[in-house]
Amino acid sequence: MGAAGFFRLDRPLTPAEVAEIAGARIDESRAGAAEIIIGVAPLDLARPGELAFYDRRRYAAALRLCRATACLLRARDLDSLPSGVIPLVTTEPHKAMARVMARLYPDSLRPHSLFSASGVSPSAIVHPTARLEPGVSVDPGAVIGPRAEIGAGSVIGPQAVIGPDVRIGRDCSIGANVSVVCALIGDRVILHPGARLGQDGFGFALSPRGHVKAPQIGRVIVQDDVEIGANTTIDRGATRDTIIGEGTKIDNLVQIGHNVVIGRGCVIVAQSGLAGSCELGNFVVLGGQSAIGGHIAIGEGAQIAAKSGVTRDVPAGARWSGAPARPVRRHLRGELLLDRLARRETK
Repeated sequence: MGAAGFFRLDRPLTPAEVAEIAGARIDESRAGAAEIIIGVAPLDLARPGELAFYDRRRYAAALRLCRATACLLRARDLDSLPSGVIPLVTTEPHKAMARVMARLYPDSLRPHSLFSASGVSPSAIVHPTARLEPGVSVDPGAVIGPRAEIGAGSVIGPQAVIGPDVRIGRDCSIGANVSVVCALIGDRVILHPGARLGQDGFGFALSPRGHVKAPQIGRVIVQDDVEIGANTTIDRGATRDTIIGEGTKIDNLVQIGHNVVIGRGCVIVAQSGLAGSCELGNFVVLGGQSAIGGHIAIGEGAQIAAKSGVTRDVPAGARWSGAPARPVRRHLRGELLLDRLARRETK
């Protein structure tokens, strides 16, 4: 059985074309006239015809043995590149590689119909009052509820559920087994398989006689160019909306509680949890498994390290870590002092 290639190469590129796409400088003295790029690979596996990139010193040994046709790298690393490899010099090799891969494999940028079909599958269930613009694809088993609206170019994956009155913009990709209720979604949004949007939040009035469920009557608002990872859950608001700002990228297995407001361009890494009514400013970064307490505000541009527990407001531009989270330098000094104390106790 042959190995499957899941993404089709759009067309081969010359090293000069790669350099133009990447915004890189090509060393013409080492460029072969007939060389072409037909694929990409990591440094240690790349072969002639493939493009690699070098961005971290820990892979210096692999760079010295690289056999790729061309490599994106910084000028400071040129001396380590084998003579048979065409250097493409750039200040940001990783970002440059992303641009080139997008040109080589455009189908990889967003999920498409898993049934490789266009239009509405005969086995999909679309309510008569739902409105689908031309060019919408609906895969087998999907359910689209009453009065839902879906914009042109969007793809609804198999077994996805789009609830009543939901609005989905244009050129969106809704993955397999996604559920979207009580939500308004902008253009070019990607929801990866298993994501859940708009279910009621965890709201109860606690009492020794029993916990009273508080109705959640808000919505989820997802602005343009947001990407939400597999099995991430976003609760609808209680009395106000849960909002995900334009261009924000959310990893897999993230929990976002009711009334949360997330600004533009944020990055939230896997297994993070945001409790109800917390607010993130624009371009905040949350490391993996970070936890944000309820009703907490994190200022614009702040960065929270992985496994941190945030229990109070974070100023704009700050870098915090630890549990409870505090400024990185203070956290590291505290850890160092504890380690020294522990070493003394064991002597």
